[in-house]
Amino acid sequence: MSLINTQVKPFKATAYHNGEFVEVTDASLKGKWSVVVFYPADFTFVCPTELEDLADNYAEFQKLGVEIYGVSTDTHFAHKAWHDTSAAIKKVQYPLIGDPTGTLTRNFEVMIEEEGLALRGTFVINPEGQIKLYEIHDNGIGRDASELLRKVRAALYVASHPGEVCPAKWKEGAETLKPSLDLVGKI
Repeated sequence: MSLINTQVKPFKATAYHNGEFVEVTDASLKGKWSVVVFYPADFTFVCPTELEDLADNYAEFQKLGVEIYGVSTDTHFAHKAWHDTSAAIKKVQYPLIGDPTGTLTRNFEVMIEEEGLALRGTFVINPEGQIKLYEIHDNGIGRDASELLRKVRAALYVASHPGEVCPAKWKEGAETLKPSLDLVGKI
């Protein structure tokens, strides 16, 4: 069964955000577009490159009204320690959610049970709390924030333009498609 168009399951967790520990719940994801990015663990190798890439592009996501949440099975205390010691993670201004019980990681079906770690899962959630896009990578394959930004823009466009779809490699301002009987066989 796919998670597409399913509602985010209820959760409550603590995040490290802007020098404070804050509560984040499923309700926190409602009312705006959100991107939830799962990664295996703090103090690792590929993870800081991804989180730094997201940090470098965070302003672009914010301009679109999109909040980013980083999640690992570490505690919020580990997130603070990592933030305090890593030049890459010091750039992160979005919440880093601790999920030591694995509840959130299991809810999004990215838990590696035998390791207690998350796969690299990326989820785009609409303001109603529905998952509109997700992608799961093997942990050796890093993600690209600019490609995620392109996908988020496409999701926002489709949501605000019923009846239109975005073709492959669509970029903001490019032509979209309007599926119809007249279009069949002409692409």
